[in-house]
Amino acid sequence: MKKFNACPATVLLVEDNEGDARLAKEALKDGKIRNDLHHVRDGVEAMEYLNREGKYNTENAPRPDIVLLDLNMPRMDGREVLQEINKNSKLASIPVIVLTTSESEMDIIKSYNLHANCYISKPVDFNRFINVVRAIENFWFTIVSLPEINDE
Repeated sequence: MKKFNACPATVLLVEDNEGDARLAKEALKDGKIRNDLHHVRDGVEAMEYLNREGKYNTENAPRPDIVLLDLNMPRMDGREVLQEINKNSKLASIPVIVLTTSESEMDIIKSYNLHANCYISKPVDFNRFINVVRAIENFWFTIVSLPEINDE
């Protein structure tokens, strides 16, 4: 089991909206848990990061402890990312938290069918958004037990 008091949590933020990405970064920066945040802007970059392809290698793309995934993005959307993650046994154990503006019942159902670990609709209010990101951090890094996987 990985202990986050001994080492920083690695978070992959997959978000095309720069404003939302900035808010998430600020919330995590000021949070209780030290973290190593990596931000990519769409699903294609997310899969390159996770598979350590292109500009991403072992040093600049450590295996994330969690993925914060937006659904509606250019090139490859979050649903397609979930499909790709679940096809790969090395990636399928990474918790994926869908953090999106969509409140569509179909998106919620599809995300869970694609094995998202949770689905959260982004609040539009600044303070509520910050509180949601901090709650994610608190839950996933202080309450949940995550495996320590060495995939090098």
